[in-house]
Amino acid sequence: MARVKTGVVRRRRHKKVLKLARGFYSGRRKHFRKAKEQLERSLVYAYRDRRNKKRDFRRLWITRINAACRLNGLSYSKFMFGLKQANIELDRKILADMAMNDPKAFEAIAKEAKDAMSGKAKKAPAAKAPAKTATTKKAETKTATSKAKPAAKPAAKKAEPKKATPKAETKAPAKKAPATKAPAKKAPAKKPATKKADK
Repeated sequence: MARVKTGVVRRRRHKKVLKLARGFYSGRRKHFRKAKEQLERSLVYAYRDRRNKKRDFRRLWITRINAACRLNGLSYSKFMFGLKQANIELDRKILADMAMNDPKAFEAIAKEAKDAMSGKAKKAPAAKAPAKTATTKKAETKTATSKAKPAAKPAAKKAEPKKATPKAETKAPAKKAPATKAPAKKAPAKKPATKKADK
């Protein structure tokens, strides 16, 4: 039997790995065994850093936004809280770009965030006082109506049993009717006694 070699298949596999290993240092791009080891390790790093890249950019955006906020008299956390209060839905990527390339627009947004925070803090006590009086008035009206309604309900319940009692009285005479038939049966009992007297 002739010896079977992988031949073309092996050559394709090697070429595939060496193609991906281009740019590696020295023999790591030329020798299949070293290239394969380096390539496996490189793919692990690539998988990990695709996720780390997102974290790194988010850190960079937050740093830029914080620096711009400090120039406008705000901290990063207060600025983000003010944006939520003002219903401004801009992500950190856009805000960081504005902080770098358009400081005037960023300043206007920071001003809106400040107004939203300060405006809400001032309005809160004033809004609470009328709310309490309105609730107390509603509670009073509810209690007044609730007191009036239960008085009407028991009267209706008492009226129903009274209607039921006359029905019972009307049924009682119907039961007495069979009692009147009893004397009719006694009349035949007297006839035999008269026959005996005749005899």
